[in-house]
Amino acid sequence: MTKETDPNREETHEPEGKLWRADDYAADNPNSPRINATILSLVRNEELDGMLQSMRDLEKTWNSKFNYPWTFFNDVPFTEEFKKRTSAETKAKCHYHIIPKEHWAVPAWINNDLFEESAAILKEQDIQYGNMVSYHQMCRWNSGMFYKHPALQHTRYYWRVEPKVHFFCSVDYDVFRYMLDNDKTYGFTINLYDAPQSIPTLWPETLKFIEAHPEYVKGDDVSARKWLEDKDRRPGHNKKANGYSTCHFWSNFEIADMEFWRSRAYEDYFNHLDRAGGFFYERWGDAPVHSIALGLFEDASKIHWYVLPSASKP
Repeated sequence: MTKETDPNREETHEPEGKLWRADDYAADNPNSPRINATILSLVRNEELDGMLQSMRDLEKTWNSKFNYPWTFFNDVPFTEEFKKRTSAETKAKCHYHIIPKEHWAVPAWINNDLFEESAAILKEQDIQYGNMVSYHQMCRWNSGMFYKHPALQHTRYYWRVEPKVHFFCSVDYDVFRYMLDNDKTYGFTINLYDAPQSIPTLWPETLKFIEAHPEYVKGDDVSARKWLEDKDRRPGHNKKANGYSTCHFWSNFEIADMEFWRSRAYEDYFNHLDRAGGFFYERWGDAPVHSIALGLFEDASKIHWYVLPSASKP
């Protein structure tokens, strides 16, 4: 058996191949090599200080060199203070948008009494945020709504940045250009295991979907399905989650191509999950939903591990 090493102890390095350096990326250069990409954040007005922390770190380590725009989303209007202070942290353009009510509201088919009952059970099981309706709305929005916002209609790539994130190392190449040039769909920094009590029917619903749509599923030789179904590392998780390892890409950091989320395979999958109700009756997060979709519907070679040390609180 090969001895496994801790990837966090490995030397930080740049990926192989052509890398776009910070030449001609001035914020006011209309002919810069920047592509149609943005830094994206779902954030509330009261999270301003945490957002400034994240912006300062990412601007210092990366974006001050490449000047990609920041796009902020909120379910209520941003305050003038939020706009003024965030825009002062960068030379890049900042955009502020309200989420359409139909993208954020609890769907009409969700039974509120059943939700309240389910939320109480999640709270008894110590599932973090399980009884907060806004958290369930956020997970649903991040899973299958954000890329439908009109403001992102002509945007392909995004780097998701949360409040209160630290970025530790300088990054000297255009990560979006790397995705485009190397035909990458998704970039992550870390895998975590989810609480199986929060997603007991997510994998069974997924199996129902792929049984109805086998045409969307990549072959085992190119996909990451074995990773999704692994039961050796944490057999208890696999058992409680009814066949899913619960291992997922932590989506608090993700660099991704929205064309994957816009694909027919993912749209049909999200709609199936949405109608099943697990975003509210359980606590299906966008991280396992994204991870399962990528593991089933995308070539594993198009998923990239970015060695960009960062930290935020789960």
